[in-house]
Amino acid sequence: MARTGEPRKRGRREPLSNVILDKMIEETLVDAYGESEQRIAFYTMLEDNLMVPFQTELLGVDVTVERIDMTDDEQIVAVCRRGKARQRIPILELPLPNPPPFGAEWIEAFRRWARGS
Repeated sequence: MARTGEPRKRGRREPLSNVILDKMIEETLVDAYGESEQRIAFYTMLEDNLMVPFQTELLGVDVTVERIDMTDDEQIVAVCRRGKARQRIPILELPLPNPPPFGAEWIEAFRRWARGS
């Protein structure tokens, strides 16, 4: 279950170093073999550590990220809502607000892993 209600300091957070991101990736993938298991491992880390809901902006429109989900083809997506409309956005393409929500460093680690860096 995602964390909710934890305090977050205001202001821009400094980007994490590649060393820290690499340690997070290593922690995530310690028992994951093959790309499918690795994606599921990242999904689990995001689900456990990313505070939702949070607000962000997509194409100039404010939306609420309600939760993280995984599609049948193992793509990790953010379920975004505006009013009654909902849309799934790949987490790799999701713009993060400033300041980012608690746990957003796991999105950064997933993005680094997905790029193969």
